[in-house]
Amino acid sequence: MTRKKLIIGLVLVVCHCVVELEAQLQVGFYRSSCSLAEFIVKQEVRNGFITDNGVAAGLVRMHFHDCFVRGCDASVLIDTTPSNTAEKDSPANNPSLRGFEVIDNAKARIEALCQGVVSCADILAFAARDSFEITGGLGYDVPAGRRDGRISLATEASSNLPPPTFDVNQLTQTFSNKGLTQEEMVTLSGAHTIGRSHCTSFSNRLYNFNTTTSQDPSLDSLYAGQLKQQCPQGSTNPNQVVPMNPSSPTISDVSYYRDVLANRGLFTSDQTLLTNPKTRTEVIQNTQNPLIWRSKFAAAMVKMGQTGVLTGNAGDIRANCRVINS
Repeated sequence: MTRKKLIIGLVLVVCHCVVELEAQLQVGFYRSSCSLAEFIVKQEVRNGFITDNGVAAGLVRMHFHDCFVRGCDASVLIDTTPSNTAEKDSPANNPSLRGFEVIDNAKARIEALCQGVVSCADILAFAARDSFEITGGLGYDVPAGRRDGRISLATEASSNLPPPTFDVNQLTQTFSNKGLTQEEMVTLSGAHTIGRSHCTSFSNRLYNFNTTTSQDPSLDSLYAGQLKQQCPQGSTNPNQVVPMNPSSPTISDVSYYRDVLANRGLFTSDQTLLTNPKTRTEVIQNTQNPLIWRSKFAAAMVKMGQTGVLTGNAGDIRANCRVINS
């Protein structure tokens, strides 16, 4: 099959995903009720990116973390209260999640224009798409019509989000639990091509890997040395961060997969993709076909964005994305 035919096929896959969603979610859902909604979100993503180009990675990750806990219902945006610790303050999300101010700004502008119409869950889905696009990925249609959830529990984030220590089998099962295939898991892992990580998320690979060796033998030794300089053992700085893909940390490209092939995947959950013949083959194919990976990523984001959605009369349209409607 030629590359052109394969790309066309992938585009059709994206379209097919959209058609399947139309019973619940629809492309252009706000065309009549709030026609500027997607434009406003795109503007706010651009504004946030100009101020901090790392915010795009934060928004892609935030959408993923939202959808894997209670479905794509914007529960990740809800603030903690004296009586409840919310998802965003789970160790899986705090202090690593960022980009909340972009959602806040977009929501405030949209509410001023179309009060009580556009959900926070849809704003987050739009923002993730725009973040992928602004970093060099493909733009894609986002079916909308999600409504916002009323529950956000830190314990559910910890139990639903895959940690960076997972192996390929654990990752495959976690994604399968959300209706996503192993190939889509590998595709979405490519989101690590942008963004940063706190040292605490991978320092075990540098200093206390297991009882027989302090350093993970699957980690390239030169890269490990660089990481040790950036993340010294016993450092008391909890906010020390490093780029997940040092060569192009603000560009959505396939250099992440090249790093994995060179044993320079930052997390165990990255490097483990080489331990399974099928996922290893997918890593190689993604490395060789940047445009195809971008198309596959767009399709996987569309599919992930339908996970456990609330539609119709379910849920709410939050007036403030941080606060459950009273």
